[in-house]
Amino acid sequence: MKKSALLACVVAIILGFGLVGQMLAQDTVIVEEPLSNLRFVVVRDYNGKPVRNAAVVLHPMDKKGKQSRGGLELKTDENGRANIDGIPYGPLRVQVLVVGQGFQTFGADYQIDKPELEIKVRLKRPGGQYSIYEDHGDTKKPDDQKPPEQKPADQKPPEQNPQKPQP
Repeated sequence: MKKSALLACVVAIILGFGLVGQMLAQDTVIVEEPLSNLRFVVVRDYNGKPVRNAAVVLHPMDKKGKQSRGGLELKTDENGRANIDGIPYGPLRVQVLVVGQGFQTFGADYQIDKPELEIKVRLKRPGGQYSIYEDHGDTKKPDDQKPPEQKPADQKPPEQNPQKPQP
């Protein structure tokens, strides 16, 4: 008799915890934030042809515009396309890098606020580099400049508005 009473008490306690847990679960509201599907197209700026194997790096940002730690890297296919689904709405920093093919690194911040978003990136050729060791023709070095001419100390500067004697 004692065993059956003890067993009944244990079953009642377990069922009680189960019912309390179920009631708490019903009161908890799970809010799902909206998610976006992003499509990237990476092309050459000068001819519009796709860039394959470009690294598209996504960095989440906080509300103040500061880049968060971590990130995600995608690679473009032979058509210059990369896709990702399930990116939460909000600010996102996008960088596109191509190693060894002669393109500038691209970077821009986007506000993700639509369920579907396509971002087209036009990669430019790198700009010319400036060297201090080359003669650029239009600029003079400080050593090449002549000091301003100085007048001898015994000469007086000409008067600006000489006054005529009044009659």
